[in-house]
Amino acid sequence: MSATAANLPVLIQSAIHAIDSHAAELTELDRAIGDGDHVDNLIRGLQALSAISEELSQLDWQQALLKMGITVMSKVGGASGSLYGTLFMTMSKSLQNRALTTAVFAEIFHLGVESVKLRGKADKGEKTMLDVLIPVSEVLISHAAHPDLFDHIKQAAINGAEATRDMVATKGRASFLGERSRGHVDAGAKSSQVMICAVVDALKPNGGMQQGSRSC
Repeated sequence: MSATAANLPVLIQSAIHAIDSHAAELTELDRAIGDGDHVDNLIRGLQALSAISEELSQLDWQQALLKMGITVMSKVGGASGSLYGTLFMTMSKSLQNRALTTAVFAEIFHLGVESVKLRGKADKGEKTMLDVLIPVSEVLISHAAHPDLFDHIKQAAINGAEATRDMVATKGRASFLGERSRGHVDAGAKSSQVMICAVVDALKPNGGMQQGSRSC
C-alpha cells in the first residue's frame, strides 16, 4: 500500500454507495429487532468522512485512521459510532511508525477488532457486527499471502452476516426480544458485510468483480 492514504476517498465513496444501495434492506432488518436508525447513523458517519476525504488522502495511514476514528466517534450516534471509532483509533495506535503492508494490516485490524470486543463487551455468536468482523479478521491473518485473499474476505463477511439469522441476540435492544430475535439477520452485521464487500471490490487490482467471486 502507498505511504499515504491516497485511495481513501474512493473507498469511502464505495462504502457510501453500498449503504445507499442496501438502505431499504438494512432499515427493514433494523426495524425488525432494533431501533430503526442504524442506516441514518451510518450515513451520517460516512458523509462526515466524505467531507474530509481529500484531507485524509494527504495524510499517512496512521494519521488518517486516527482522524477517521475521532470523526466517526463524534459524528455517529448509537453504538456504531463508538465501535467503529474504537476500531479505527486502535488500528491507528497499532500502526505507529510501521509501514502498512497486507500482513501489518491484518495484525492491526485484529487488534482493532479485539478493542471493539472490549468496548462492546461482546464476542462472536452474540448477533452483532462482531460476527462479521471476527471472521474477516481471522481470514486476514490466515490468508494474508493468499492470491485469492479478497474473495476469502468477502466470503467470510457474507457467511458471518448470514450466520446471525439463527442466533439469539444478547446485546443491545434486540436482546430484549430473546428468542423472537432468532430468524432475523442482524442489521449491524449486514451493514458491516456490505461495506467490507464494497471496499474489497474497490481494492481489487482491476476493479469490479473477479470471476467466480460472490456479490454483496
